[in-house]
Amino acid sequence: MTKSELIQRIAELNPHLYQRDVERIVTTIFDEVGHALSRGDRVELRGFGAFSVKRREARIGRNPRTGTAVAVSEKFIPFFKTGKQLRDRLNDRS
Repeated sequence: MTKSELIQRIAELNPHLYQRDVERIVTTIFDEVGHALSRGDRVELRGFGAFSVKRREARIGRNPRTGTAVAVSEKFIPFFKTGKQLRDRLNDRS
């Protein structure tokens, strides 16, 4: 499902809301999650899952084509852990 499909679905389920308002709400939620992660905060959506940031140490990697050593700098990556309700729903244990 894409962002535009999500907006469309929410607008269909809530006919009392204008689609432009639904779009603004969805965009604001995604922006806030992104800002929280960039600050290093954890975002938890009960029943769905939790977003957090993990740190990867700097290391020496290898160029797969030439085999030469390459310095890989430290980086931060987003991480998502599913919630129990979502896992149960995916595994038909509802």
